[in-house]
This record gives sequence, structure tokens and C-alpha cells, in this order.
Amino acid sequence: MVTPELAQLVAAWPLGASLAAAVAVRGFHLGRRRAVLNEALHELRRPLQALALALPGGHRGEPSTSQWSLQMATAALERLEREINGETVAAARTSLLARPLVDAAVDRWQTQAVMAGSSLALRWHGGEARIDGDRCALAQALDNLIVNAIEHGGSDVLVEAETCPGRFRVSVGDRGRGSDRDPRRELRAGPIDRLRGRRRHGHGLRVVRRTAAAHGGDFRLRCFDRGAVAILELPLSGEPA
Repeated sequence: MVTPELAQLVAAWPLGASLAAAVAVRGFHLGRRRAVLNEALHELRRPLQALALALPGGHRGEPSTSQWSLQMATAALERLEREINGETVAAARTSLLARPLVDAAVDRWQTQAVMAGSSLALRWHGGEARIDGDRCALAQALDNLIVNAIEHGGSDVLVEAETCPGRFRVSVGDRGRGSDRDPRRELRAGPIDRLRGRRRHGHGLRVVRRTAAAHGGDFRLRCFDRGAVAILELPLSGEPA
């Protein structure tokens, strides 16, 4: 005798089997994609390591600009690898002098500024400020602030650094495009688009915001009719976040 319960079970079986098969197939494809991505990361890391060994060193034992760029690329690959494989690794925190970190970031992007028809200058009022943090993460945040200003801003990009009670502040400002603005560029990179980082899908600004939060700091972007100022604040070494 077929009971109503048995009839419902028999009727539901094809659906359950189909769902189980779909889950199994999806798991197979996700596993295969993860394997392909890990293999690609492995192969990409090798030439980066070879380039790092071939490049000349910097002055006073510090990495050269090219070496430091490769180190940051390697750090980004490692973060991508952890995300793909669901791993979490605590960032390496050290006490850092802020001046060399900012100087190096400005030096890295001088050529890009010239190619974009911009000037890039640093105004330092930070004294001997020290901050606690992950060197690579902080360098990536500074790079994103400077590149954002060069790509979206005008002919003058100014990086200013100063200390305030318990904090170290870096601001990156530009004067906008002025009377020589390209209307098509204005549509792509107006104040709201800049706030969202639309031309680069917001990745750079998200990196800065995430880095600021991870270091107990703050990030703000102020847009005006003629230009914008991006402000990154971090606790001074030894100060509470």
C-alpha cells in the first residue's frame, strides 16, 4: 500500500537528486577554478622573484623603487592567494618612520605624473613622526591616493604631511581640470564618480579605506568644484587607535 508520505517522498526524489547533482557539479567547477588560479599565481610569482633578484639595490640598504614595487606586487599576490583559499594571515606590524614611506611613494609616481601632464610635489610638516603598521599595506594605500589624484585631478598634485595630537595625517590634493576640462572626462569623473572611484571601479579607494580601518585610522575624500583632497589619518606610534 502506497501511503501519502511515501508518494510525497517518491515525487520529491527527482528534485532532490537534481539539486544534489547540481551542487556536486558546482563544487567540481569551483575546485577546478581554484586549482587553475593557484597554478597561475604560482607561475606569476616566479618571474617576480627573478626580477627582484636581478634589480640593483637602493641606497643605505633600502630597497630601490623597482624592488619595492615588486615587493608590493608580491604582497598583493599573497593576499589574492589567501582569499582564493580562504586563509587569513595576520599582517606584520612594525614601528615605521613616516617620512621615508611618503618620500618613496612620491618618488615612485613622479614619472607617471609627468606623463599625465601633472606636477607632483611633497610638503612635509611631519617631523620625525612614527607610525605602527604593515609597510606594504601602507605603501599601497599611499600609492592609490597619489595615482587617484594624478588620473582624476588637474595639473598640480600636492602631497602634504603633518602631525596633530596623537595622529599623523597625509593629504593628497589636486586643483581639478579647470578651464581646460574635457567634458567627456568630466562626465566620467565628476565629484560623485570620484567619491566612488568609478573609473577604476572604486578598488583603489576601498584599499585605502580598508587599510585605514585596519590601522585604527580614518580616510576621508572631500570633493570641491575645482579639485579634491583625500585625507588619510593614522595613529602615531604608541598612541591608542
